[in-house]
Amino acid sequence: MNSRLAKEGELIRRRRECERCHKRFTTFERIEETFPAIVKKDGRREVYDRHKILVGLQKACEKRPVSAEKIEEVVDRIERQIQEIGEKEVPASEVGERVMRELHKLDQVAYVRFASVYREFKDLKEFMQELNGLLKKGKK
Repeated sequence: MNSRLAKEGELIRRRRECERCHKRFTTFERIEETFPAIVKKDGRREVYDRHKILVGLQKACEKRPVSAEKIEEVVDRIERQIQEIGEKEVPASEVGERVMRELHKLDQVAYVRFASVYREFKDLKEFMQELNGLLKKGKK
């Protein structure tokens, strides 16, 4: 029926109609781009998976005033940054740090949630050090 660009030209939005039942629906097409392999701490390599970043952000932002649209924007930014690195492989730690930076700007409670899992705090002291660092940055 019609097509147009969406999300700054990154998606193609199409309105369609089923030829059999005549119901109308919308599809979104994303340009498939190649991403570097993600190198895990133990040296394993994985195919880049947008969904993993999205789920991690959604869990961190659960019950927080952060819209699904904002989370998608963060994932889009991180993807662009990863591609701009221009390498065939990127350490998982690099992706994790980028997620942390984005969450720090987006929602500090979500940031602390994500940090507590990502940084694998071993005790309350480590957790409090992260919180104190966050509080000091907030006062500046």
